[in-house]
Amino acid sequence: MDPLDDLLLETSRTFALTIPLLPEPTRRATCLAYLLFRVSDTFEDASTWTREDRIAALHAWCAVLRAPATWKGEAPNVTATWLAKKPSTHEGYLRLVAAIPDLLDAVLRLSPGQRDIVVDHAIRSAEGMATVLGRADADGWVRLESLEDLRAYCYIVAGIVGELLTSLFLHDAPTLAPQSTSLRAHERAFGEALQLVNILKDENDDASEGRRFLPVSVLRSDVMALAREDLAYAREYTAALVRGGAPPGFVAFTAMPAELATKTLDRVEEDGPGAKVSRAVVLEMTVRYRAMAAGLRS
Repeated sequence: MDPLDDLLLETSRTFALTIPLLPEPTRRATCLAYLLFRVSDTFEDASTWTREDRIAALHAWCAVLRAPATWKGEAPNVTATWLAKKPSTHEGYLRLVAAIPDLLDAVLRLSPGQRDIVVDHAIRSAEGMATVLGRADADGWVRLESLEDLRAYCYIVAGIVGELLTSLFLHDAPTLAPQSTSLRAHERAFGEALQLVNILKDENDDASEGRRFLPVSVLRSDVMALAREDLAYAREYTAALVRGGAPPGFVAFTAMPAELATKTLDRVEEDGPGAKVSRAVVLEMTVRYRAMAAGLRS
């Protein structure tokens, strides 16, 4: 198995199921992008670090990403510094940080166009995370106060991912150009939908770790309604890919998380935070979307 696939399995849930649906070279670029974003997440969530340490690490990470010419020489040194401070107790995340030099080496081997897209969006998201932490309290606890705050946060951690995917899709499949306006119109909502569902599902776990992503001034039902509205836009995003004759793997990659998020939201609405879709349902979806990505008819 490719070492990148190992890291993906150790650090992801949904994306470990969906990234393999993509055709090459989009699959590898998307996998690397996800792992770079996950490095930023690890620094943002470093509960054993002070808020200042987390912000400093994110800024240092951005500085590294901005200087590809220094990656071979400097990445091992800065990685060793981060590992010595142990940003996480999660073994998979620690292995991810340890693999930063290898990740950057793999990014260097992407096509120039893919590399620019991946690095630019990774920097933008890491910068946004540092800004969010700058508004956290002295202990680094993040509490969003309004629907506008929530949507701004979702954009940083997920909307930018939607923009990244659109840029990669349009780069790797130029025949999608006639659908670029529609894809761009719905890319942020696609990412926001998935993030809102995760926030609703993980509300209790987040609260236990000091994070309050659901503003107390906003009705939970309003956040659910926004998630459902965004999921409708996510389906339109997939429909634009179909209209543009996208590779089947592009369609499967976007359709599966939207369907899974919809089913998860239904469960959360019925049973409350922590509710999940059963493994049997996820398995059925995985088999079905693998067949779609392979161009097979059920």
